[in-house]
Order: sequence, then structure tokens, then C-alpha cells
Amino acid sequence: MTIEFNRRQTLLGLMSAAVGAALGSVVGFAREAVEALPGKVALHRLTHRPPNYETPIRYFRNTLTPNEAFFVRYHHAVIPSVSVDEYRLDIGGSAVERPLVLTLQELRRDFPVVEVVAVCQCSGNRRGLFDPPVAGLQWGHGAMGNARWRGVRLADVLARAGLKTSALEIAFDAADAPPLEGTPDFIKSLPISKALHPDTLLAFEMNGAPLPEVNGFPLRLVVPGWTATYWVKHLNKITALESPEKGFWMATAYRMPRSTFPLVSRFPSQESGERAPVTEIAVNSLITSMESDGTLLAGRSELRGIAWDSGLGIDRVEVSFDSGVTWRRCELGEDLGPYSFRPWRAEWPVLAPGQYEVWARAANRAGQVQVEKPIPNPSGYQHNAFHRVPVRGVA
Repeated sequence: MTIEFNRRQTLLGLMSAAVGAALGSVVGFAREAVEALPGKVALHRLTHRPPNYETPIRYFRNTLTPNEAFFVRYHHAVIPSVSVDEYRLDIGGSAVERPLVLTLQELRRDFPVVEVVAVCQCSGNRRGLFDPPVAGLQWGHGAMGNARWRGVRLADVLARAGLKTSALEIAFDAADAPPLEGTPDFIKSLPISKALHPDTLLAFEMNGAPLPEVNGFPLRLVVPGWTATYWVKHLNKITALESPEKGFWMATAYRMPRSTFPLVSRFPSQESGERAPVTEIAVNSLITSMESDGTLLAGRSELRGIAWDSGLGIDRVEVSFDSGVTWRRCELGEDLGPYSFRPWRAEWPVLAPGQYEVWARAANRAGQVQVEKPIPNPSGYQHNAFHRVPVRGVA
């Protein structure tokens, strides 16, 4: 069954998203409502049509995010339900020698199956925390999740199709669709270097189970280290291009000031003037052990959290109780790979009774460090300021 919404329902959903954006810094607005989609626990609802739901922080206390608590992000309200037996993946374009049509069974049978643990994070995660507010879905901390993805290498599939030396980008389309005529189809592309990276996968499983329907069943693109805008769900078409993809979602959307965000991982064929596409995930951290009221009790609450980046590797996590004057190094936990959440813990200092604030920041092995304040940009991307949580010192 394909989940379709009529014109009036869709317009109501778009209006709801616009209202959330207009409220800006009222970050609790869109997340006060909770709802359990089929196969999911209750998640914070931002919009119902299209479905946009974020994960409560408590589910990040484990390094891997449970499938039933994994966030949901869509631009279009027509969400497909595809039969495995009827599924087909088309591989073609001017830059391949041998166009292919593959079933899911053929993908599993004919190519090496591999795994990678990687964070899938919306480019606009924490957008609702910008001050002054910016337009867009007002995400809190939960537009992300970490999973063990299982599938086949995109590079292996492209090799079977015979990729030409003229290939510049690889474009991806999916079975989800815009409900209104004239709405641009959600097509994304990757530079050839990222498409051929051995960790870029066509995934059919997450955390040892088939992909949940609202997380891309039966097949999705997994692009470790890059933001979730490239992780196309319900993938059914791959096109090898000899020129840049010109659609709305590449040429116009998901762009930010290049000089403001120096990138290690670039997308040269999509850069124009001072605007560059969002690519890599910024180094970040999150305190996850708060009490139910969102605060910490000094010496009584655990002081734990997670850190992550684009795959360069977490070097250290530090916490401060004096507004950044001094920092205490945390103990890093299990390492599930460079693209994964990295758990951390810290010991409490001796604090007198009173009100405090703990700050957390992470740094990676390339020398990138979280910033004290989010970097302003029109679309509210890459919010990676210190996480700050109120602390009550108790006698």
C-alpha cells in the first residue's frame, strides 16, 4: 500500500511546517506532540504530512539507536510501500557502459555484503536552537541516529555497470514522490570520489533487521560522514552523469556560505561562487544522562554522552563547569568505527550547593573543535555549538 495524502491534507502539513519555522526559537512548539508511527515508539512530531519525527535524547544513551526510535525525515508526503518481489533498481545514464536492472535478491546474491556503523544526521539538526531563529523545520537534538548498516558497496554495483572515465557525478532517485504537480522530485547526487568510496553503501538492513518502512525500505543509500540529505530512501534509480545534476535539491537547496564553513570533504562540481553544498557532518557532542526535567544533579546524576563527526575520528571530549574557563577531559568509550557515535563519561567535580551549567565539547583528529556559539547561516545548517545543560549543586 502506498501512503498518499490528498491536496488539502498536504497543504495543511506544509502550513504546519511553516508555522513551526515562524515560531523559530520556541523550540518546544513542534516537539511537544508525540506520536507513534507504525513500527515506531512515540517520537516528537514536527509535521505529520510529510512525516518528520525526532528521537528523544534518552535513546542516545546507547551507542546504536534502536530502529523503532530512529528519527524520520521526508520532504514529500507520498511514502511508498514496495514489495520485495516487485522491487527493481535501475542503473543507467550516459556514463555507464552496460545499464542494469537488479532485484533485491540479485543485490544480496551477486555482490559482497558488508557492514558499516554510521551516524545518519539531518543537515538541519538543532535548527530550532538558533537565536535569532531561522526558517525551516525546528529540529531539536534528535534529527539523527546511529546504526549498523548492512548492504553492498555502491562501487561494486557501478563496476558491474561499467562506469566510464567521463563520469562526474552519480545521481539517485527514489520511489517517494511529490503529491502536488510542479513540486521538484527529490534527486540527489554525489561526486564520483564519494560514490566510489568503499564505505558508501546500498543498504537493505539496519541493526540486523530490514530497513523500517519510514527509514527507506527496501533499499537506501548510506553515505557515512555526510549529512542525511544524501542518504536517499526507497532508492530505485541510479544515474551516472557526465555533467552536474541541475535539479532543485542540488542546485538550489541544501547550500551554505562556503567561506563560513571550511570543509575537508568538498563537492567541487556543485560549488558556485560563495555557495557550496552541505556535505560532511560537523564535529559535535551531546550530554545524554539528564534527569526527566532536563537538568543534572551534581554528583548524583551520571555524566555521560556521545560525540561524533564526519569520520575523521573523535580525539577528545571535554566538559566545563565554569563557562569555559577550564575544561576537564572525559573518558572515551567503545569505538565502533570512525563514523559512529563515540560514548564518553566524566567524573563530577566537587561543587557547592547552587546553580551551575555544564558545557560539553568534542574535537576530532583533524583538529576541528566544536564552537561556543552556532555559526549563523540562512538555512540553519550544521549547528555544532557546545551542548549546555543546567546543573543543581546539592548538599
